[in-house]
Amino acid sequence: MQALTATRSFFLQYPKTITVVTLTGVGLIGLKKWMAGGVCNSKARLDGKTVLITGANTGIGKETAVDLAKRGARVILACRDMDRANKAAQDVRKRSGNNNVIVKKLDLASLESVRHFAKDVLASEERLDVLINNAGVMSCPQWKTEDGFEMQFGVNHLGHFLLTNSLLELIKKSAPSRVVNVSSLAHERGQIYFDDINQEKDYQPRRSYAQSKLANVLFTKELAKRLQGTGVTTYSLHPGIIRTELGRHFWPSMALWKRVVFTPLSYLIKSPAEGAQTTIYCAVEENLQNESGLYYSDCAPKTAAPQALDDEAAKKLWDLSASMVGLTQSQ
Repeated sequence: MQALTATRSFFLQYPKTITVVTLTGVGLIGLKKWMAGGVCNSKARLDGKTVLITGANTGIGKETAVDLAKRGARVILACRDMDRANKAAQDVRKRSGNNNVIVKKLDLASLESVRHFAKDVLASEERLDVLINNAGVMSCPQWKTEDGFEMQFGVNHLGHFLLTNSLLELIKKSAPSRVVNVSSLAHERGQIYFDDINQEKDYQPRRSYAQSKLANVLFTKELAKRLQGTGVTTYSLHPGIIRTELGRHFWPSMALWKRVVFTPLSYLIKSPAEGAQTTIYCAVEENLQNESGLYYSDCAPKTAAPQALDDEAAKKLWDLSASMVGLTQSQ
């Protein structure tokens, strides 16, 4: 009774404060919902189909795996760290109720690993209906891949470029099938440095990341053109700003005052499950079966940056990438 009386007294003494706090709370809830973005509402089933997801042991890759496994797909988690991948697979099986979830080792920073992985998939899998190129690294120091490429361009683009091309015949055989490339809004500030593709003259982590994400969109565009009439469609997407391990190099590099300002706002950032929605949408939405080469955000098509719509740059990047990874016509 005393508590009720005290509460009533507080409301009577501070009505404006209560109103402000209430409106602020409602506003934050609304803003959080808006920031969560689009939701994939497709009820499509994937029974009898196989999906391969790179970097699926954490973040949006793992959440994508859970969703597609729930739809009945056979899901292959392609990961570098096998211990973490096996633990993730156990969790995906448990959460989805689908035991047809397997793990295969893939290190996108090694062309040898990509080739070995592709050979294994071709030998063990009868079909591949959806390839989701999800793995990535962001704003890392000036690291090199095993083959001497700048790490972000090497992993985010070249590794996936070789992987996709190496699996293309199986993907075509499984048509109608899809290739989904997880890009980023960062592509809008990117450009392809054809004369310094490995950023050796002036390495800047965020600029290199933007280049790799632009490469994802251009690759999707050129791949769509080359696959016309095959029944294979391609999609690139921006998943949103998400709380994942991808930012482990980005946040420490941010100025202290920015971290102080933005840390409290992390409440508004998408969860991995929310961030996975557009990937899932591109992988399963029936209405996209006749669309190819486009860019999506929040489960809807979005116009990519002007430099991502350049057909000549897309072809030039393809030719350069093929040369860098040693892609042959037979592949």
